[in-house]
Amino acid sequence: MTATFPVRDGGARDPYGAVTHEVINQPVELADVNLYHSDAALADGVRREGAEWAMNSLGAFGARLGSAESFERGALANKNPPELDTHDRYGRRVDLVRFHPAWHELMRSAIEEGLHASPWTEPREGAHVARAARFYMQSQIEAGHGCPITMTFASVPCLKLQPDLARDWLPKIVSRVYDPRNVPAAEKQGVTIGMAMTEKQGGSDVRANTTRAIAVGPGGPGQAHELVGHKFFVSAPMCDAFLTLAQAAGGLSCFLVPRWRPDGTKNPLQIVRLKRKMGNVSNASSETELRGALGWMVGPEGRGVATIIEMVAMTRFDCMIGSSAGMRRAVAEAIDHCRQRWAFGAPLVDQPVMTAVLADLAIEAEAALTLTLRMARALDHRDDPHEEALVRLGTGIGKYWICKRAPGHAAEAMECVGGSGVMEDSPMPRLYREAPVNAIWEGSGNVQCLDIARAIARSPQTLDAWFDEVGRARGESAALDAHVAALRADMRDLADFESRARDVCDRLATGLQAAALVRAGSPVAEAFCRSRLESRGAHSYGALTGVDCRAIVARAAAR
Repeated sequence: MTATFPVRDGGARDPYGAVTHEVINQPVELADVNLYHSDAALADGVRREGAEWAMNSLGAFGARLGSAESFERGALANKNPPELDTHDRYGRRVDLVRFHPAWHELMRSAIEEGLHASPWTEPREGAHVARAARFYMQSQIEAGHGCPITMTFASVPCLKLQPDLARDWLPKIVSRVYDPRNVPAAEKQGVTIGMAMTEKQGGSDVRANTTRAIAVGPGGPGQAHELVGHKFFVSAPMCDAFLTLAQAAGGLSCFLVPRWRPDGTKNPLQIVRLKRKMGNVSNASSETELRGALGWMVGPEGRGVATIIEMVAMTRFDCMIGSSAGMRRAVAEAIDHCRQRWAFGAPLVDQPVMTAVLADLAIEAEAALTLTLRMARALDHRDDPHEEALVRLGTGIGKYWICKRAPGHAAEAMECVGGSGVMEDSPMPRLYREAPVNAIWEGSGNVQCLDIARAIARSPQTLDAWFDEVGRARGESAALDAHVAALRADMRDLADFESRARDVCDRLATGLQAAALVRAGSPVAEAFCRSRLESRGAHSYGALTGVDCRAIVARAAAR
């Protein structure tokens, strides 16, 4: 005989009381939101900086990226990190990096959308701005796959310095075909490019590199060399070729080293191991040995740093985009949580102390994006001396400051979410672990400050461009005017710049951000100037006074 029990609301009652309660006062996840239309600062910036023509396509892309499936794809790529097979089952060397299908979908999306090449293949007013907006949105889904996309993008101006190599490689580099197969480039319609600079003994000091390049024939630009050495950090080792620094007869030089030789045999560019990283988990990073790997010299012999510096500049710009994207995702998640979560009789978002914290996080995120898009416009106008000088100084300043601010921003946003934000099924731990990466890669804070000092010393017009740029906002903010005047006075004597480089670079960065916000007419401009310039940023998030925090939070809300 089967027991039956009373039912309620059309469902079977649990006779043992195992259903203890109804889940209430818990948010639903932030998904199925258009990452473009829901981001007022992004839409404003795209219009302002010259890419209004791209708004419709950006809106369509933002809708696709903001779907629940897209967010899940980013999570899966990080839950299933890459694995390395050095040999096949028969003992043949393959150096094959295996990825979860979600990674390949992310890469395919980025390449088909042109994140790796669109300003080079479709140059026009606002091309870099539109590309930055796309990269910014896609990075909010997942940051790790941005590394090979960035390096492929940044390789183009470097390879153009060697026309014979560019003729053979650039058509496939800028192709919108994603082909992850581990086969010779000749068999593929699209390829990706990595970078191999860092060695154990030198780190950022690449002139200390000991990898040797021995000419196979006459030597010199465009000629084949065999490279022997150990690269301690090769990011994205699954790429099809790598721009590599090695010591040639005439000094440190740049080489393009493919994974396969022209005859179809495996180039002895051998992966020793994949790195175990705190962040950027979805992306493969490796130690690699070059055991006579064939490579072709790019640019003049002995001028390796000068040759690859344009690639480094572009990767640093993408670090700005990536860190700005991380801030945007963090503040959007925090605001969305606080709008749905109640405590002490009211939504968290409406409680003044929380409102102030969220507003401050939103100010930081908008300032990062505004400066990033301003630098994108400068990249679109490098034929203008002012814009070119601004690119030289501004990318270093922006990379230093925005990436430096990201870790603290992620930590504060996680705190807004509370205990749930620490759980690994939340996106917050991934954002937190990712946040320090861009501050370290492509030149840590000290390296950036020294590069800024060198730029000013060697090209004083770069500093003139900074003062000209911020001067265009003169009279709009008393705090900004005072900040610029004090900095001008302090920089009359640059003899001890290095010892006070951090202080000077902090002030250059906040001044440039403030001027960008003021000139943009941003609703957060005055709050930024008061909180970052008057107080020199010496406060925790949320210590805002005289600011309409509710309006700022409403502007930053994702839905």
